[in-house]
Amino acid sequence: MTTSQVGDDDFQDILAQTRSFVRSAVVPREQEIMDADAIPDDIREAAKAMGLFGYAIPQEWGGLGLDLTQDVELAMELGYTSLSLRSMFGTNNGIAGQVLVAFGTDEQKETWLERIASGEVVASFALTEPGAGSDPAGLRTKATRTGDGWIINGEKRFITNAPLADLFVVFARTRPADADGTGIAVFLVPADADGVQVGAKDRKMGQEGAWTADVHFTDVCVPDSALVGGSEDVGYRAAMTSLARGRVHIAALSVGAAQRALDESVAYAATATQGGSAIGDFQLVQAMIADQQTGVMAGRALVRDAARAWVSGEDRRIAPSVAKLFCTEMVGKVADLAVQIHGGTGYMRDVPVERIYRDVRLLRLYEGTSEIQRLIIGRGLVKRAQR
Repeated sequence: MTTSQVGDDDFQDILAQTRSFVRSAVVPREQEIMDADAIPDDIREAAKAMGLFGYAIPQEWGGLGLDLTQDVELAMELGYTSLSLRSMFGTNNGIAGQVLVAFGTDEQKETWLERIASGEVVASFALTEPGAGSDPAGLRTKATRTGDGWIINGEKRFITNAPLADLFVVFARTRPADADGTGIAVFLVPADADGVQVGAKDRKMGQEGAWTADVHFTDVCVPDSALVGGSEDVGYRAAMTSLARGRVHIAALSVGAAQRALDESVAYAATATQGGSAIGDFQLVQAMIADQQTGVMAGRALVRDAARAWVSGEDRRIAPSVAKLFCTEMVGKVADLAVQIHGGTGYMRDVPVERIYRDVRLLRLYEGTSEIQRLIIGRGLVKRAQR
């Protein structure tokens, strides 16, 4: 069983500081972030100073050392504002950083983890490809062994933080899947390596300020020391483990966004009037708010339960998918209701619920679509019964 490295009193301080930072420093500047499609430098530097680039990295490597039960509490606070804030340091703590924490060699950890935790290095998780998204088994990026290293060729798509990245955690096929394993390895590729080319910044529906782009690898040479874990068959397991952990985190982020949409809805319903009455006095509006509140509370309880099951080792496969499926679908419904409660006002670009509505749509797609989560849950339960 993994135990937390941070005592409860210390964690409550971290949580309170994060909540204050989100609500006093970031929420008032959401419009600025949206208009500029960028996180202001002073907010980035403040996040670094607070340790947010390494909150889930162990303390021995300079991080705060939060376990997943604490991570989700923080994520529920971070979800309360523009999701691009969390995206800025999400890959360092999550899918990219956790590959190194769980599977890296001592040398790899020493080389990279402290700089990732401090925010000096931005790490990007390069898994998704034009023909391989939620299921990494379809990977086409190839790594070919040379005398003293590897040559990587391939294309990655929708890679978060790619335009800002210093390090790519790159998944590549070293051979076809066989009886010995999947043939998928993972490599640490510096962004300034010859042959690495980052494409134009993607133009997305929402999440302004969270930058994604395609990344092309053309005859990129890396030494043997770049092979994570020193093994060709670590890649698939590293991807699956990091993604499963990340799914609980994304579920928590969804709860935070849903709470914000609910709070905006209640505040609007209490003050906006129709025919001389506050719209919150109308029972059909109250019913929508009740559905929002029910979703938020159910999601919060589910996230906490899934995080506990992860930390104890009781369930690291089905529970993360259940939490991600329910909470990302839930926040979509809550955001939709928020726009409905606001009426025509909710469709206007400068109103928070309009941004939330667009921001949260992505949550059902990345780190495994809702459809993939249903397959993991259903297949997992049937296999468990067959055993």
